[in-house]
Amino acid sequence: MKTRAAVLREAPGRWSVEEVELDDPQVGEVLVQMVATGLCHSDDHMAAGDIPVFHLPMAGGHEGAGVVRKVGPGVTGLEVGDHIVTSFIPGCGTCRWCAMGMQNLCDNGIKLMLGDQFDGTFRMHGADGADIATMGMLGCFAEWQVYDQLSVVKIAKDIPLELACLVACGVQTGFGSATTAGNVQPGDVVIVAGVGGVGMNALQGARESGAAHVIAVDPVEDKRKWALDFGATESYESIEAAMDRVRHLTNGQGADVAILTAGLVHNELLGAGYQAIRKAGTLVVTGMSAMDEEGPIPGLNAFGLAMFQKRIQGALYGMKSPREATPMLLEMYRVKKLKLDELVTRTYSLDQINEGFDDMREGRNIRGVIHFPG
Repeated sequence: MKTRAAVLREAPGRWSVEEVELDDPQVGEVLVQMVATGLCHSDDHMAAGDIPVFHLPMAGGHEGAGVVRKVGPGVTGLEVGDHIVTSFIPGCGTCRWCAMGMQNLCDNGIKLMLGDQFDGTFRMHGADGADIATMGMLGCFAEWQVYDQLSVVKIAKDIPLELACLVACGVQTGFGSATTAGNVQPGDVVIVAGVGGVGMNALQGARESGAAHVIAVDPVEDKRKWALDFGATESYESIEAAMDRVRHLTNGQGADVAILTAGLVHNELLGAGYQAIRKAGTLVVTGMSAMDEEGPIPGLNAFGLAMFQKRIQGALYGMKSPREATPMLLEMYRVKKLKLDELVTRTYSLDQINEGFDDMREGRNIRGVIHFPG
């Protein structure tokens, strides 16, 4: 069938909305009519060239939700009409990490930037017949898409798909950065640096964990104001600007947890986050830098790391298995313990995708969402 998709043909580059050819689902795959997909910084990292793309052209998008319209042979647990949320880590269930309950670290994560399906072929093709890769085996910037059954999570039909898509990445990643990676405890003082689509949910996670003070840090004034609606008790333009308050709250010791969820986490921000935490405190690194960024991290050395027993914790997908976290978070939304509606600042059509990413970079949105015709 033919469909429309936003395709990256060069990196750095802009998204090109094109008519493409989409194959039928193969063994273990489903055809999904997309309803909505979030605009996440990870896709922009690829368009900006911060993260290498191993196959161009590539259809982007990994924060999606839609309706199953066709199932291929061998599909189990899914049928036509089911509502799904995507998972950019297709957990196999049998590798060491899945067996340990860490589906977010499944060995299939190697497919994140390769862009082909499990059989090594592609389901999407350009007008010239060239194969089009899909980010994370997904490619949610498309009106219709074929996914492996391991790449989708079935959800209840009463949750609006326009909101459920957010749980596919930003909500899950941010919330888990506080609750799981940061292990925020009641009474803690927590810093969240970078309060966009991921950071706002780190604020929600810290709040739900019982933190006494949740300090939002962002250079954008509007985001600092919005953060107060998502659990922040106060906000500052930088970690350095927040430190007098942090020291006052902690008898000079420093924050219990600092979570870095900025769109780009440079070494300077790593150093500031590390310096901001107390002895035995935790620095959670969720945001990414360019893969080739090198150089010393200011304020970090082995002496301080050992003598103050600080912990630096990387966090992928909120450090929780998507098949566990997705229904949990959606249930929290259902009982009004998690904000989703308020995360969506603006919606866009597929043709407005570059405008949406421009708005994201300029800090105009918490989360922009593409709505597809249906």
